[in-house]
Amino acid sequence: MNLKGNDPIGVFDSGLGGLTVVKELLHELPNERIVYFGDTARVPYGTKSRETIIRYSKEIVSVLLKRRVKMVIVACNTASSLALDVLKAEYKLPIIGVIDPGARKAAMTTKNKKVAIIATHSTVKSGKYAKRLKQLKRGLNIISQPCPLFVPLVEEGWLEHDITIQTAQEYLKDLKAAQVDTLILGCTHYPLLKKVIGYVMGPKVTLIDSAKEIAFEVKSTLLERGLLRTDLKPPDHLYLVSDEPDIFKYRAVKFLGCSMDNVKRYSL
Repeated sequence: MNLKGNDPIGVFDSGLGGLTVVKELLHELPNERIVYFGDTARVPYGTKSRETIIRYSKEIVSVLLKRRVKMVIVACNTASSLALDVLKAEYKLPIIGVIDPGARKAAMTTKNKKVAIIATHSTVKSGKYAKRLKQLKRGLNIISQPCPLFVPLVEEGWLEHDITIQTAQEYLKDLKAAQVDTLILGCTHYPLLKKVIGYVMGPKVTLIDSAKEIAFEVKSTLLERGLLRTDLKPPDHLYLVSDEPDIFKYRAVKFLGCSMDNVKRYSL
């Protein structure tokens, strides 16, 4: 595969959440072009089978390859847990998931060795975060908690709603009782709930948002491979969604402050 530095970076997620990764990429690599795919027709991914997630992921990577991307970022923890190895084996370009960067940051951050992971059912069931954390640091006490309602609450735009606070209190009560000092936001939708999660957990708990760590890894990979964009023209970004582009654009601008000039529907 002939990869070129001026080609765009491909990013995909089940819906809106992967824009938290895009936001960090635009901050860390402002000259890079982004092609984003949000699978808004089939969100959420966290309740679906491994076979289904692999099929969805392959379909989306095929779409991104038609846009001549030089790298793919799987900005979805469920897809990173269940499909990343398959994608890396099948496609001959750099593919980065979200689990390793977040796990590394958590292992470096924890002081009392009590680390919690909140994620979708599929991500928790995969055990990928816990396995990676144990490889990175011995003696960790790891607690995983599925939070399946967080994704639809984000997609609905209820970032600080009373229902969201009550849901967070219910999901996080055991983690608080366990006195964890580090909490991995194991879904790219969850950073949009950082204010509520931080409020419930308290100021002594560090929240790990893997989006920032991914941006650093992407920059390092592009540097190593000589694939940084050199074109001096301002980058033009493209946002593809499988359903409801107007709703996607409205929520993205409202919550993330991203410029959404080029949003198109792409039916899979």
